[in-house]
Amino acid sequence: MFAKGFTRTAAAVAVSVLGWAAAAQAQEHYFRMATAWSGGPLMEIGAQAFARNVATLSNGRIEIEVFPGGTLGPALKVSETVQQGVADMGHTGVGYDWGADPTAVLFGGYAGSFDTERMLHWLYRGGGIELWEEWRRETMGIIGMPLFIRTAEVFVHSRVPVRTLEDLKGLRLRTAGAWIEMAQELGAAPVTMPGGDIYPALERGVLDAVEWGTLWENISTGFHQVAPYVVIPGVHQPTAPFELVINMDAWNSLSEADRELIRTAARLTTLDAWLTIGQEDARALEFYRKAGNTIIELDPDVQYQARAVGLAWAERQAKDNPWFARVFASQRAFEELWKDAERYRTVKVKRD
Repeated sequence: MFAKGFTRTAAAVAVSVLGWAAAAQAQEHYFRMATAWSGGPLMEIGAQAFARNVATLSNGRIEIEVFPGGTLGPALKVSETVQQGVADMGHTGVGYDWGADPTAVLFGGYAGSFDTERMLHWLYRGGGIELWEEWRRETMGIIGMPLFIRTAEVFVHSRVPVRTLEDLKGLRLRTAGAWIEMAQELGAAPVTMPGGDIYPALERGVLDAVEWGTLWENISTGFHQVAPYVVIPGVHQPTAPFELVINMDAWNSLSEADRELIRTAARLTTLDAWLTIGQEDARALEFYRKAGNTIIELDPDVQYQARAVGLAWAERQAKDNPWFARVFASQRAFEELWKDAERYRTVKVKRD
């Protein structure tokens, strides 16, 4: 009965949602969803899983057709495609819009972010999701909310060893979002490009290294086949929420019950993606070792410096951008609230 990937908890919630959704007006809807993805987990357990979950929760009344990146509009401009009404909905990296408003980076994760557990709590219990929706309404006239979230990313898949700050100097790195500026501060030579263009650029040596997703997500990209070094941890991206954007006309066509259904489906998809990625990441290191890759852990100095650069960048943005300042203040207050979490949540274990 339930969409593939539902947890038991999700299924229980689905039963509840089906109950009150059935009482709502049984209006049918068909929506077109633009994405930034050509395939892989972001498509399969993100956009497509969301469409399946919506269909299940609505008993088939709401159909979402998912289109690969570049079909309905530029892959890195999904929010604009939705704003213009070319697509009714979109699944994208919120951080892709950092050039228009750097506040996007705070919702999408950056070098100064907390980890995914804290990000989920801030979003769903600390006021983050309400800020997100208000920000998108005010700045673009669209609806925005989390859809899909990652654990910490791989720092890079690289053709050359990357361990120290010196190794970053001049590194031709594919990345996106505000990490472009931060990576430049650390001496790298970053560029951005859609996902479908990355592998051939890495294979030909146009790129030295690429950051994309987590250990497991990146298996499907094949980066490890042309880049022998896997560098961890992803200090540039300790967490990475992605975004569902909805055209305002499409949103207004929904009943209040169906809007809540959409929010519920997005939340279930997000939590399920986190659980799936976390489990699969635990297996992925061994995959890379068997594939002949070398696993490199970044020197502590790189990790400390990356976070320092991220926070300094955020402080600068907050001075001139009221929205950035508001969201940044909310996140810092949340971080202060959770500052002692390690003391009461973590039990030290001696490992062999």
